[in-house]
Amino acid sequence: MKKRITVQDIADDLGLSRNTVSKAINGTGNVASETRDLIFQKAAELGYKQFNLLSAPNPVIEKPCVNREIALFTCSVPGSQYLSSTLLDSFQKKISSLGYRLTVYMLRSDIISSCILPENFNESSTDAILVIELFDKAYTNFLCSKNIPTLFVDSFANLHHETIASDVLYMENTNSVYQLIHHLLNSGCKTIGYVGDRFHCQSFYERWHGYQNAMKDLATQDCTKLCIYEEDSAPYQNPNWLGEKIKNLPFPPDAFFCANDYLAICMVRALKVLNYSLPCDIKVAGFDNSNESQIIEPPLTTVAIHGTEMGYTATNLLLNRIKYPDTPYTVTYVQTDIIYRSSTENRLL
Repeated sequence: MKKRITVQDIADDLGLSRNTVSKAINGTGNVASETRDLIFQKAAELGYKQFNLLSAPNPVIEKPCVNREIALFTCSVPGSQYLSSTLLDSFQKKISSLGYRLTVYMLRSDIISSCILPENFNESSTDAILVIELFDKAYTNFLCSKNIPTLFVDSFANLHHETIASDVLYMENTNSVYQLIHHLLNSGCKTIGYVGDRFHCQSFYERWHGYQNAMKDLATQDCTKLCIYEEDSAPYQNPNWLGEKIKNLPFPPDAFFCANDYLAICMVRALKVLNYSLPCDIKVAGFDNSNESQIIEPPLTTVAIHGTEMGYTATNLLLNRIKYPDTPYTVTYVQTDIIYRSSTENRLL
C-alpha cells in the first residue's frame, strides 16, 4: 500500500518545521512567498492530499490517448479556490474517461518571473495546458508563444483590450453585477461602495465595470470615495486593518459590493468588529457562491458561478483545440446567477 504523505514528510524533505509547512498549506499565518512556493512544489511532487487530488488512477476503460497528458499550470493550491475545485473535478473526470492524465504543475514565482517552463515539464507527452489562477501578463504571452494548445480560465486584467493568442474561458461578470447593484439601489440603498483590487484579474476588472456602469446609470450620488481599492496583497483578512479603512471613509455607505465572497466575508467580520448590524446598518454582497457564503451569519448575497459546467466547457474547448489547432481562438463566457440572501434583505422600518 502506498504510504500516505503527511505534513511532517514535506517538512522533513525541505528541512522546515512542521508548523511552517502547515501554515503555508492552510493559508494561516505569514510564510515567505519563496518558502511557500517550495512547500507547494514539494507537496505536489510527493502527492500530498489536494495536491494529489487530480492524480487518481484513471478508470479502467478503453482509452484512445494512452500515456498522454494534459498539464495544469497554476499558482494556487489545486482545489483551494471554489471555482477551481468544482471546475477541475468535472474537467478531470471527462479527460480521464478519454485516457488523458492530468499532471499538476505548481508554478513558483521565479518560474513565472523568468518566463520558463517548469523543470520537470514533459513537452513530448503533453497535448495541452489548462491554466487556472495565473494572471501574469508576461507569462501568459510566453505560454501563448509555445505552440502548445492552451486554455486560460480567466486572465490578467486586460485594460487595453489586447489579443490573447489562446482560447480563454470566463464566467459572466459585468451584467450580473450590474443587475445586483440595480437591485440594491431599488431596495433603498442610495450609496454603495466597491471593495477589492480592480486589476487583480480580468474577472475582477469586469465586476468593477458592472458596478461602475450601474452606479453611473442608476445612482443619484457619486460613491467613488466610498470604495476600497487596495491591491490583493493587502491584509483584507485582518478585521482591524479593514476596519480602519472603513473608518477612514467620508461616511459608511448603505452597502458594499465586494469583488468575491472571500472579500465579502472579510468585510462582514470587520463591520461586526465595528459594531455594525448587518443588514440593518449596512448590506454586503459578494461573488462566487462559495460554501462559506452560505454558512456565514448573515448568509451572503452573491453571484453563483457554475463551476461544474465550466469544467465541461473547458474540456470541450481544449480537446477541440488539440484536434483543430489552426481554428480561430475563442473567448467563451458561462452565464452566472444572482442569489439573494439575508445580507442584503430590506431594512426593517
